[in-house]
Amino acid sequence: MKIFDKIQSGVYIIAEMSANHAGKLDNALKIIHAAKESGADCLKVQTYTADSITIDCDNKYFKIKGGLWDGYNLYQLYKEAAMPYEWHAEIKAECEKIGIDFLSTAFDEIGVEFLEELNVQAYKIASFELVHIPLIRHIAKKGKPIIISCGMGSEEEIRDAVKAMTDEGLNKEQIILMKCSSEYPAIYENMNLLNIPDMKNKFGCRVGFSDHSLGSVGAVSAVALGACIVEKHFCLNRKIKNPDSEFSSEPHEFAEMVLAVNNAFKARGNVTYEPSENEKASTVFRRSLFAIKDISKGDVYNHDNVKCIRPGYGIKPKFLDDVLGKIAKTDIKKGTPLNEILIK
Repeated sequence: MKIFDKIQSGVYIIAEMSANHAGKLDNALKIIHAAKESGADCLKVQTYTADSITIDCDNKYFKIKGGLWDGYNLYQLYKEAAMPYEWHAEIKAECEKIGIDFLSTAFDEIGVEFLEELNVQAYKIASFELVHIPLIRHIAKKGKPIIISCGMGSEEEIRDAVKAMTDEGLNKEQIILMKCSSEYPAIYENMNLLNIPDMKNKFGCRVGFSDHSLGSVGAVSAVALGACIVEKHFCLNRKIKNPDSEFSSEPHEFAEMVLAVNNAFKARGNVTYEPSENEKASTVFRRSLFAIKDISKGDVYNHDNVKCIRPGYGIKPKFLDDVLGKIAKTDIKKGTPLNEILIK
């Protein structure tokens, strides 16, 4: 995968297909090509069945109340949204054919072993599995990089997950935490993107952003705060209805986000107080000390004949008080920048 190469000098962009295949392999294959054309580095899918996440039960504990999926029971939702296992190999091969990385979120040990047979190079773990320490340990034992979303996660829960991964032999260079607001769609007020630099400091891992909001504001802000990955749900068209379509980006929106994110990364730059080359050329338009009248040799410099004006060819303004009261060493014409040689 290009992930670790890309995040050294830019932002790695993941297009999350999720349920946007809407039950059709043709949609899934079209999404791969559209994601590549929209600037994604990676196409991500999810590897699960309804039985790998929950049980087929219709009592009150399994009913969803409120939100985007109001009225579903969990089994119905996951059965509708799941991508068939038999599609995975073809989707991965299509990704490799056109040069986009393939990544999947595993939800149980069976899914992990299935992905191992496909020779995946890294794993994604979903926010809702952050507390599933047995699954995290099982994935970490594979020794491959892990990208783990931290939506809903307390500091203790994130720390527990990181410890589970490092206890199984992963180093923190192989772990990328994803700031995430597990709302669908997410709203700006609940994003708390200032967690990104804080998570990096607290847990010693790189941090990305899994974005469930509409538009590009969240992703751009996250990158400005140090996110090295942006993941966003991707669809061909929100008119193709499925459990995730309402908060997914269409290709033109995703492409706009990619451009904005890459520009945000460029704008982030480095910690430096040196002017850029273009700025250096502009320093001439700063103020400096100039003779604003003809000055004769022996005259005293004062506020009537010296002033801080643009351009910046003379002594810096901070030396004005040192110049005032000194004697001119030679005749000086109006409009001459002052320098140490002209001051006695």
